Amino acid sequence: MRPTSFFFPGFRVHKGELERQLAGRLAALGFELVECRLGGTARRPLLGLRIDWIEIVPGRTVTVDDCAAVSRALEGWLDAEGIGDGRYILEVSSPGMDRPLRHLGDWRRFLGHPVDVLVPSLGGRFRVTATDVSEEPEPAVALQFPKGEHRVLRLTEIKEARLGIDW
Repeated sequence: MRPTSFFFPGFRVHKGELERQLAGRLAALGFELVECRLGGTARRPLLGLRIDWIEIVPGRTVTVDDCAAVSRALEGWLDAEGIGDGRYILEVSSPGMDRPLRHLGDWRRFLGHPVDVLVPSLGGRFRVTATDVSEEPEPAVALQFPKGEHRVLRLTEIKEARLGIDW
């Protein structure tokens, strides 16, 4: 179960509100928040972020310099807000080759790409290809399963989804 709040020394942050504020600050820098992980200890909290470019440009990836620039921008904001008394650890990284897909926009962005999904109601993990997305009546994705089977699943039915990698 994911934590809903995060304790910085002397400061409590609700994860949803923190993600909303981070997403806004990242968007102003041209990035989207792919994943926000909270952890560490009460004395040394950890805020781990995975970011990607908002604008899709073929061949462009998130670089170490991009992560450093975002980290500097966010550290300034975190420090100005007094969050964590400067004792937090901020890790900013690219989404990686096995980028998680959490939102409908993620699925839309990677239509036609192989995705590894965990669907407990279907009994496990599958390599699928997303063929369509829909928002009504609730967020859902049309998937082509192995052996050509097609299913439409609500995003709430998919416990985990990551871009598929063939090693």
